[in-house]
Amino acid sequence: MGPEIKNCLPPVRDTRKPKLVLPPGSIDTHVHVFERRYRLSPGRGYNPPESTLTDLKKLHATLGIDRVVFTQPSVYGTDNSAILDGMAALNAETPNRARCVIAIDMSISEAELARLDATGARGVRLNTDNKGGMPIALSDIADLASKIAPFGWHIEFLFPGKDILDLLPVFDRLRIPMSIGHFAYQPATAGVDAPGFKALLDLMRRGNTWMKISGANRVSATDLPPYDDVKPMAQALVEAAPDRIMWGTDWPHPNKYVVNPNDGDLVDAFADWIADETLRRRIMVETPAKFYRF
Repeated sequence: MGPEIKNCLPPVRDTRKPKLVLPPGSIDTHVHVFERRYRLSPGRGYNPPESTLTDLKKLHATLGIDRVVFTQPSVYGTDNSAILDGMAALNAETPNRARCVIAIDMSISEAELARLDATGARGVRLNTDNKGGMPIALSDIADLASKIAPFGWHIEFLFPGKDILDLLPVFDRLRIPMSIGHFAYQPATAGVDAPGFKALLDLMRRGNTWMKISGANRVSATDLPPYDDVKPMAQALVEAAPDRIMWGTDWPHPNKYVVNPNDGDLVDAFADWIADETLRRRIMVETPAKFYRF
């Protein structure tokens, strides 16, 4: 028998209304949905909590978020049904309300990519932190980039923070846009002068990388608000590339086993990091709207 697959925590259901009023058109660039009717990959790294589209809509109504980008979680492998169905449902209610980033294998056809692009897919996720059923290897990236470049898609990376220095040659060779989630998993305790974070800043300054300042709880020392130790990282990233910063909740915060954040606290942490209203609107509305072609 293989190792036991653990059940991760559910999200905090009683979302606190944040003190910050987000700008109209705000976009949450990183969410998942988990519903029992979708088959989990046998190679998954965790059992997700039931977190439905109805739950997500309630969350966003409380936070003041109008639009969303679904990101394929590793536990579904290349079966994107949950996020494609969620995106379609939201877009049927309100046109241009949702986009998604999917997982694929290298056998996907040009016709299928075109069909997915028409529905609102905008990129491919590569998760080396928790691979689950995601099959594309780093050696496939050049071919993958050639395959998706005609559609204006990007590659979204999630990787263990310690791997960033080893991955730099891969990123240097990439000729299509890329995004990275959750502060590239650089630990806040290491500080902004740590080699990994300095490498991340250099990457951001080169102009081909977009950063999601999401998952503050995942990189903070305490896993709990007010996430003061994350603030210097957020501000350094914004200073390095103010036009390529986006934000997301990471709801329902999968693969966590001790404590989960209240998403209202995450919004107010963002308010603390970014005081300027114009810059807040750029991060929450303008940059993601352009990047995901809303």
